[in-house]
Amino acid sequence: MVKTEKVRTFEIVGTILIILLGSALHFTFELSYNNRFVGIFSAVNESVWEHMKLAFWPSILWMLITIIPLRNSVNNYFVAKAVGTYVMVFLIPATFYSYTSFTGESIFLIDIAIFVVAIVVGQFFSYRLFNYKKLPSSAAIIAIIALVMLAAAFVLFTFYPPHVAIFRDSITNQYGIPSK
Repeated sequence: MVKTEKVRTFEIVGTILIILLGSALHFTFELSYNNRFVGIFSAVNESVWEHMKLAFWPSILWMLITIIPLRNSVNNYFVAKAVGTYVMVFLIPATFYSYTSFTGESIFLIDIAIFVVAIVVGQFFSYRLFNYKKLPSSAAIIAIIALVMLAAAFVLFTFYPPHVAIFRDSITNQYGIPSK
């Protein structure tokens, strides 16, 4: 049975934490003097892909923090968190490329709004799935595998990004971790 008020409070706190931590991770790679380990979790350049990491890693952290306090209060914990995280991560490029196809350029305030809205929408999806009928345990396994695969992609493509637009630094036109 879903304990609505407790879960709602956790999801609101999570939304704020993910936004704040994701915003901080925008700067931590540079502040760490380009530490490669820090680069796994931080934006290493100004590509759209690297900005997707700013939503992904904080949402994973929040998922890990809330497993114990929420596990008996909600349905579909891992499915809800996986869907919410994927929504966040995919809304960022979808909305970015949609609006820049019309404007022809990136607008800083819109980019920030996209990040915030993506987090809010992802957390909303997560909350709604907590209240959905209980899914089979195989759904949780699939959700965990999907999150692990996305985490692996973020790590791999931090160091070995394909040379396609989503991975290109909009300032330097380089890919991946900047050379020293």
